[in-house]
Amino acid sequence: MAKSSKSVKSDRRAVIDQLRKEQKGAERTRGFAIVGVCVLVALLIIGAAAYKPIMDWWDSREVEKLALSDIGSPASVCQDITTKKADGNQNHVPTGTPVEYTIAPPAFGAHWNEAGVAPAPFDRKFYSEEDRPEIESLVHNLEHGYTILWYDETLSDEQVSEIRDMAEKFDDSDDNFRDKFIAAPWTAADEDGASFPEGQHVAFTHWSAGGEGETDVSKQLGAFQYCTAPSGEALQEFMKQYPYFDSPEPGAM
Repeated sequence: MAKSSKSVKSDRRAVIDQLRKEQKGAERTRGFAIVGVCVLVALLIIGAAAYKPIMDWWDSREVEKLALSDIGSPASVCQDITTKKADGNQNHVPTGTPVEYTIAPPAFGAHWNEAGVAPAPFDRKFYSEEDRPEIESLVHNLEHGYTILWYDETLSDEQVSEIRDMAEKFDDSDDNFRDKFIAAPWTAADEDGASFPEGQHVAFTHWSAGGEGETDVSKQLGAFQYCTAPSGEALQEFMKQYPYFDSPEPGAM
């Protein structure tokens, strides 16, 4: 018996409704999948962005547990300290004027003197090649009692990281003058001056007054120590022997 036209229309509508229902279900599933993928991508992006800060935070926690003397190589990687008669106390040349330093790196000499330029700010303890102040600015820091750790471009990323860790040991927000320390690159290829002695890649320098409270400028000395690799142990001993108050201007920031 043939179905009536009314029955056929009803069946057709049922089929269409079912197709629509299935289509909506598929679209809903597809929408959930798209949202899920977007959420996953967002989480991955957030995770990637957060990874380095988290790892840096974790590494800094590990560094906090270490003494300065435990960072880097043993002191045996460094040569004996040498000294040279110093000059240049209060010898301020106009900012922008190049100064030729005869020793690589310098421990004393003529230097710039301009607020905001020289000396370099107390709160920066580590510089890379991209942001390092000019040598003439850093020599002014030496006059104020800073010890500078200079490192050349041959060091590995791991060794530079060790120097960063050393610098963090002096990152005191209380302006403690005992934290007069800067780590800075020495780039002989970029006309800083001569290269370090053969086989040496790190150097400590300090401008000594010739002893605490000494005011006779004829007794001023430059102190130098060269190392094949970064050594927190050697740095600690160097700064004990040549503290900030043994300098021409220890009371200046």
